[in-house]
Amino acid sequence: MAKIRGMPAPFFVLLLGTLFGSSLVVSRFSVGQFDPRTFVAVRISIAAALHMSVYLFGRNLSWPRDRSVWLRAGILGVIGTAVPMTSIVSSLQYQSSGVASLLLTLNPVVTVLLAQRFLVDEGLTWRRLAGVLVAFGGAGLLLINGETGLAEFARADWRGYAWIGIGILSGSAGVVYARRFLRHENAFDVATIRMIGALVVTVPITWLTVGFDMSRVVWSGVAALVYGSVVGTFFAFMLNFYIIKRFGATPASQTSYVIPVVSTILGVIFLGETVSPIMFVGMLLIFAGITLLNWRTRRPLAEEVAPVDWSGEI
Repeated sequence: MAKIRGMPAPFFVLLLGTLFGSSLVVSRFSVGQFDPRTFVAVRISIAAALHMSVYLFGRNLSWPRDRSVWLRAGILGVIGTAVPMTSIVSSLQYQSSGVASLLLTLNPVVTVLLAQRFLVDEGLTWRRLAGVLVAFGGAGLLLINGETGLAEFARADWRGYAWIGIGILSGSAGVVYARRFLRHENAFDVATIRMIGALVVTVPITWLTVGFDMSRVVWSGVAALVYGSVVGTFFAFMLNFYIIKRFGATPASQTSYVIPVVSTILGVIFLGETVSPIMFVGMLLIFAGITLLNWRTRRPLAEEVAPVDWSGEI
């Protein structure tokens, strides 16, 4: 364990990007056996139970009791977890995990635009504006060409793009909301309450709409569900907090470059997804836009503010 903790930042960034990227591929696999709402509700339930178990068995942790934190973090659970996760998993019925992951890299781009409107300390500079335009240009290239990454879809289905758009917008709104109302609260308390808030919303809605039909689920679906809940949600976000605490905000944000590469490669290998030259060009443009957004003059570590980035929860 000591050797792992002594590893440099790139090791943890690659590991986190691999966890998030593989989780997206697992979600894409799971929509063949689960209704997306059922998959998300059960996955959130498992992740919430794991979060609560940390308070039960962990040391030096006390159950959060501040009602205002419960209210604010609970709202974040709806707009920043329940809606984005349901939307993203739903989109995977119509497009590959590779295309979905590329479009999800627009999350920080949309966040910048929303932050410029709702956060007084987040101005839109010319460099950031250029990054926004370049990144959207890469996404627009994918949309215009109708990329799905799936051989069985001859033409793109607008529902895939619509679902991913809702997920991006809601996830970005959650980032701005957390930045404005929760930035000074304990990160693990917020993550736990947020997951409980998402559970309170997703489970009743799923029960009343599609129910929890598991008739199509075989052992591989159960394994995918467990992986997505334990590894792709709980442990991935524990690692995310560790990276932010030990290395700072910039390394934590670099997972945006790793996730699409991992999900695209794994999707091709295990799910038979396809990669076109247009997807590759779109990826380069989006990465260039994100680089412009993240490019900044280095400040002292003590002044660096860790971003609240929930886009990886997929």
